[in-house]
Amino acid sequence: MGKLKKGFIQIYTGDGKGKTTAALGLALRAAGNNYRVCMVQFLKTSRTGEIESAKKLEGNFKIYRFEKKKGFFWTLNDCEKEELKKEVKKVYEFCLKALENNTCDILIMDEVMAILSNRLLSVEEIIKLIDKKPDNMELILTGRNVPEEILQKADLVTEMKNIKHYMDKGILAREGIEY
Repeated sequence: MGKLKKGFIQIYTGDGKGKTTAALGLALRAAGNNYRVCMVQFLKTSRTGEIESAKKLEGNFKIYRFEKKKGFFWTLNDCEKEELKKEVKKVYEFCLKALENNTCDILIMDEVMAILSNRLLSVEEIIKLIDKKPDNMELILTGRNVPEEILQKADLVTEMKNIKHYMDKGILAREGIEY
């Protein structure tokens, strides 16, 4: 049984940097207050600092990845996309079980909107997940281009807006900052 009396649905979206970082900040705060946090990361397979940090939080914060290492979605061939779709279905089933069994206080679905954009899951499937959220669990969804039907289900929506970014000058993602 979770500690939250009332959990909400939060969305971090927009074209700016910080969606995953905001979710991780909330996870860090919650784990420090002894909440059980589960984060599933879609379309992320490379080593990142958050994976290493979560290991150090003594069991209150776990990050799950189900996908095998691949390139970016747009670089995959049809066979690789089909394999990815099967892996995404496993993540979906994991999330459904977490919601049905109330196995965490906070469930973060990082880059789930990219899964929708790439048609690896449907809007209806994500709404089904949202509708299964127990009252005492917080659900956090991240990613760009949130469909209107999902926005309507949210209690909080924060848009990260890109005003200026050093990547526009050719600066690549930096270890410890972007990953």
